Amino acid sequence: MPGKNLTRQEAAERAQLLEVDSYDVVLDLTTGDSTFHTTTTVKFKAKPGASTFIDAFTASVNSIQLNGRDLDPAEVADGVRIQLPELAAHNELTVDAQMFYTNTGEGLHRFVDPVDGEVYLYSQFEVADTRRMFPVFEQPDLKSRFTFTVTAPEHWQVVSNQPTPEPTAAGEGSATWAFGATPLLPPYITALVAGPYAVVRDQLTSTDGRTIALGVFARQSLMEHVDSEQIFEITKQGFEFYDSQFDSPYPFEKYDQLFVPQFNAGAMENAGCVTFVEAYVFRSRPTQARVERRATTILHELAHMWFGNLVTMRWWNDLWLNESFAEYASTLAQAQATRYTNAWTTFAAMEKSWAFEQDQLPTTHPVKAEINDLEDVLVNFDGITYAKGASVLKQLVAWVGQEQFMAGLRTYFAEYGWANAELSDLMAELEAASGRDLKDWTARWLETAGVNTLSPDCVRNDDNIITSFAIEQTATEDYPTLRPHRLAIGFYDVDGATGQLTRNHRVEIDVDGPRTEVPELIGLEGPDLVLVNDDDLAYTKIRLDEYSLDTATEHLKDFAESLPRALVWQAAWDGVHDAAAPARGYVQTVLNNIGAETDSTTVLVQLRQLDTVLDSYIAAEDREAIDVDAAERLWHLAQAAEPGSDNQLQFIRAYARRARTPEQLDRVDALDSGELPLDGLEIDTDLRWALLISLAAGGRVDSTGVEAALERDNTEHGAIAASQARAAIPTAESKAAVWHAVMEEGSMPNSLQEAAIAGFQQAPDDDLLAPYAERYFQAVTGIYRERSHEIAEQIAVGMFPRHPVQATVDAADEFLAQLPGDLNGLRRLVLEGRDRVARAVAAQAVDAKAQA
Repeated sequence: MPGKNLTRQEAAERAQLLEVDSYDVVLDLTTGDSTFHTTTTVKFKAKPGASTFIDAFTASVNSIQLNGRDLDPAEVADGVRIQLPELAAHNELTVDAQMFYTNTGEGLHRFVDPVDGEVYLYSQFEVADTRRMFPVFEQPDLKSRFTFTVTAPEHWQVVSNQPTPEPTAAGEGSATWAFGATPLLPPYITALVAGPYAVVRDQLTSTDGRTIALGVFARQSLMEHVDSEQIFEITKQGFEFYDSQFDSPYPFEKYDQLFVPQFNAGAMENAGCVTFVEAYVFRSRPTQARVERRATTILHELAHMWFGNLVTMRWWNDLWLNESFAEYASTLAQAQATRYTNAWTTFAAMEKSWAFEQDQLPTTHPVKAEINDLEDVLVNFDGITYAKGASVLKQLVAWVGQEQFMAGLRTYFAEYGWANAELSDLMAELEAASGRDLKDWTARWLETAGVNTLSPDCVRNDDNIITSFAIEQTATEDYPTLRPHRLAIGFYDVDGATGQLTRNHRVEIDVDGPRTEVPELIGLEGPDLVLVNDDDLAYTKIRLDEYSLDTATEHLKDFAESLPRALVWQAAWDGVHDAAAPARGYVQTVLNNIGAETDSTTVLVQLRQLDTVLDSYIAAEDREAIDVDAAERLWHLAQAAEPGSDNQLQFIRAYARRARTPEQLDRVDALDSGELPLDGLEIDTDLRWALLISLAAGGRVDSTGVEAALERDNTEHGAIAASQARAAIPTAESKAAVWHAVMEEGSMPNSLQEAAIAGFQQAPDDDLLAPYAERYFQAVTGIYRERSHEIAEQIAVGMFPRHPVQATVDAADEFLAQLPGDLNGLRRLVLEGRDRVARAVAAQAVDAKAQA
């Protein structure tokens, strides 16, 4: 629909024209199940005689009044924008309208709890969905003050950016909450959360002496599972760390954290009113990786209160500054202020892996991306914006020093607080604090795409003494930039007494250009393993030399420390992902070493990548046999793991995903029934669903069995698991039903659709999904145009044909050749799907040669 998008040029022109003084938003949430009522008054300055528009996704518009003059909604409102002609120097606009609730996690989302029938609402506005709740000038550089007045059922909690006021009676069963005005905020971080949420409260004292009220909220039916003490502990540690590092007190009056249903992301940094996905409420035993990830997310969102909320990007091309900084700061805070002292290992295992994969896609882009419109930014919440950006910041800190980096941030917050800023503003403050010229660094690291590869060139004589040592840097043909790296080189030897691989020498150097000599290593005894980028200071892929590769193959599990082990795990994955090493070798590396791995996130990542390799990278003629063998090995790993350990749980979940043969499915069935207990393994609610999904995918459970399980767990979590289990049933009828629900009917809530798509793609026989490849390419363009962004992207990515053969690549190429030029977002998503299949095809060719 025209106007749904917003271009950077339109935003810049509107910003030149307007200064927005205030919004007064009056909401009535008691008017029905599908829509709510809003009366919004906006006061703003403008160039006299000019015209502009305000963004508003409306169900209907009752009246529009501009400067006392009535405008005809039929003439100026199209359901997406409201045209505002003949502006004065000082303007007052009032719009009375009905707006839609959503079930897509965009705008004002409405959810009915299946446990008790209670209604829960929450808002989600980033990037540009504030306009789904009230008329707004939807761009980050038009900051303003927002006042919300909300009428809702009297037994509800109503939470927004400002402290919640005492409600006043508003008729039978209803009440009205009149919030105070916010400080200057961009629209996308305003918020409203309402419903009969349960709450636990605490408080802390800020560095400026203020008492900051803290709240943790969740649905009543879920609150018993919320470990609020741990959440408050991490939150307080984050406050203390950021207050001291930034030398800038927390900028808002209170800090609420709310776990909300059917949330699309991990969390959202609404000012003082942060929303989190309910997956971070652990109603069953979580892996340590999930617990640590939640801590990262809590600290990530808290960092945004300064970086993004206090100081806001001018336009979405600096989105990376918000997200990269929060990702870097949250990991730093974890490592230095919480019990998660191995946070940089987690970062290397999870974030760096994501960044490397994204940076090798054909759609990679510079960290500082060119964002021409909302379509561009909506598909830019990716591994570059988050993980590569954070990795680059870590590299920058290694180069200029943490204290100098933080000093630059302090002046940045002081200079641009409550305003908008750009990358150049931050870099100027960092240059002043560090005394370094960062222009070349900025150009090569932030304004070019691609990842470099560093390899050691270590020459040894017959006595194993190093006679020359250099670091060689390469880049891809498409992205040839060679970059400066501040990094460490570590020498590791196997300790004869303990068998551990321990570091005995480290040197920190600057690398630049195609070859950097390291003369200080000449004359040293050659180690068992040379690790380039030891301590993971730089953003780069690494290769191991011949000596080191032999040592890593035999002793990967024997590293005394988790971080170097994570770096070598990544190097092993890079080899198969780049089609430089056979996939079957990677399978053996994982299965031979994963049992001794102590870092939960590393185990999680390696098992996910093992799934990818077994599904797509092994030569077709050997895939089934290697898959069956891998499942057996996973079963034995689970049996051998320490009873009750994190590894035991992860290996059982991995085994359930891989179980294929009748004997393997018999084990899953016996685990579920209790006939085959494993010492220390509790079959709790979530694990029981994982086992049932495995049995459904294996044809052991039909839809009747799924419904019976849902009756026993009639919750939102249960509904999500049941949606995946139904879709995983390996029959033509089941797959057709999912296709109809997702691709044709299109009314499923976001959480259930995501699960159904995951189940749809589980198919033991490629022929079961073969008919849908052509149908996907026929349908996806219309879906992308007609559905909301979150739903359309979920479908475009999730339903992309995954059969790892050249025919899938060819079909994607044919589709892309005729795709209209205005669908850049869809083009990007399909290109990425195509690349993943093309990589699989290339990996199969390498694997087949290894077999021969």
